[in-house]
Amino acid sequence: MTFAPRRTLCLLALSIALAGCAVGPDYQRPDIDTPVAFKQAEGWKTAVPADALARGAWWELYGDGELNALVGRLNVSNQNLAASEAQYRQARALLRSGRAAFFPTLSTSAGVTRAGQGGGDSTLRTSDGIAIGGGSSSSISKNYDLSLNASWELDVWGKLRRGLESNRAAFEASAADLAAVRLSLQSELVQSYLQLRVLDEQQRLLDATVAAYQRSLRLTENQYRAGIVPRSDVAQAMTQLRSTEAQAIDLQWQRAQLEHAIAVLIGVPPSEVSIARRDSLPTLPEVPASVPSELLERRPDVAAAERRVIAANAEIGVAKAAWFPDLTISATGGYRGSSFADWINLPNRFWSVGPQLALTLFDGGRRSAESERVEAAYDQTVAQYRQAVLDSFREVEDYLVQQRVLGREAEVQGQALESARESLRLIENQYRAGTVDYNSVVNVQATALSNERNALTLLGSRLTASVQLISALGGGWDVQQLEEVEKSE
Repeated sequence: MTFAPRRTLCLLALSIALAGCAVGPDYQRPDIDTPVAFKQAEGWKTAVPADALARGAWWELYGDGELNALVGRLNVSNQNLAASEAQYRQARALLRSGRAAFFPTLSTSAGVTRAGQGGGDSTLRTSDGIAIGGGSSSSISKNYDLSLNASWELDVWGKLRRGLESNRAAFEASAADLAAVRLSLQSELVQSYLQLRVLDEQQRLLDATVAAYQRSLRLTENQYRAGIVPRSDVAQAMTQLRSTEAQAIDLQWQRAQLEHAIAVLIGVPPSEVSIARRDSLPTLPEVPASVPSELLERRPDVAAAERRVIAANAEIGVAKAAWFPDLTISATGGYRGSSFADWINLPNRFWSVGPQLALTLFDGGRRSAESERVEAAYDQTVAQYRQAVLDSFREVEDYLVQQRVLGREAEVQGQALESARESLRLIENQYRAGTVDYNSVVNVQATALSNERNALTLLGSRLTASVQLISALGGGWDVQQLEEVEKSE
């Protein structure tokens, strides 16, 4: 073995040994002040089974088959979700591109060149001006070239590995972003659907009330014709009836807008969706509240924020590696000749192989500026991650207290509703017996209807708050899904 090949092999062995190290800091999760428990979770009921949200299809907790079908259509046809999915595929392609940097690059080329070289005037003249010889000289040549080139950059300082680490974290952040968008759209659809069903119940209530007021109007008119009550009682009954009919009509545009919103969420024009009225309401589920530390694993937006911290941390290593020389091994071989007939033969063969070290000696401070930029970008992502965690804690606390307070309010409202119904029953009996005037009946009827509608509005608020709480807890998502996505790539 000659000295030159031996030196090359030693350099390669040294490069492989150095390839085990990578410049730049290894990732450490930023410190987060995580409370032991949620402040507003005291007295909160744990749902049975406690892992109800771990199944993924959290909207099934409401026990509504039509809702389940609508969410299924959203998962397939929503355009905002499709845009987010396309962004996810872009991140996946970048990850594959980063992996490709670890492999040699092969290229080939073939060509023919025709070159000429011309001389000046070569005519000689005697002293009396007689020309001897003359003309011009030129040469034309052809060269045929066929070559195969290989180049391989050894990752001595970990630049490629840090770049791949950044691409992988960005890919996982994009996957978490996709999950966050899907959860947000699902939450929006479920809330719209539940509010539509509450409006259906309010419509049913108002329709039944209108029918009851029509009977009261007929009774009052009969009593007026019999001379039992004055004309003013008939006017009051008519006013109450028309006012309630107007309230019933007002619900129609509200329901139509919710129906249109649902249509857009499932990716179709509003004219193609018609949701039939129903007399039953979805079930109000019991939502289990996890501890705050688990929230960091259950919320896709928090996971996405942390993955961006990982990516920014890896970019610091890429910037630091720019201060060290790049080691590339390249090889070229092929055939080169002046005649096409004997182009591909052994005497026209050529080859070259060898390592190359490249180091930037002066760049006017570009590398220093880049290092400063990536470190500042890392600090930015850390701050954004911590803010995302704080926001997630706040949202859960908000919806926990909202659920608890609304639950207590519903108990009191239920008692008020029972009293209003009993009062209405008594006053109507008294009016039929002629012991009270119609004005008393109108007041009690208005109070009873108000309590009925308040109870339904409160139920709608509780349903909406339950959806918001489930969404704030991460729905059925878990950070392990990112690991499953990574393994599938």
